[in-house]
Amino acid sequence: MRRPEQPQVEMQIAPLIDVCFLLLFFYILTSKPVKPEGDLGLRLPGTVEQEAPLDLPDEQRLQILETGQILLNEAPLDSPSQRDLPQLVGILSRLRQSATANRAEALLTLDVADAAKHQRIVDVLNACTKAGVTNVTFAAGSENRP
Repeated sequence: MRRPEQPQVEMQIAPLIDVCFLLLFFYILTSKPVKPEGDLGLRLPGTVEQEAPLDLPDEQRLQILETGQILLNEAPLDSPSQRDLPQLVGILSRLRQSATANRAEALLTLDVADAAKHQRIVDVLNACTKAGVTNVTFAAGSENRP
């Protein structure tokens, strides 16, 4: 006995692709775009923008003595043997942040003793770079020098 031949069943792919595209268009049109976190406006506490510039002292005066001691507005900082000057970097960073928040420029004037070592001046300039202070000038002919 011979079995009756059954017809081959073929799957139609074209309608399935059409349905997939219709579902894709439906989801694209009905979805809401998500705002990336970088586009959100954030205000951190502690920084308030000023409408007008605030009058800060015109400059901070930094003295480098012959011994290598550093004085910022007459206050001693770090030890003369330290090269990385962490206290100075911290104070200058806060000065720059405060000046930026108040739309002012952070100014620093170096008053260097005649017998001070050049390496100490380079150490101070490196600390200024770490703190982001770019407006550094040198005092000429200070009256306070002995």
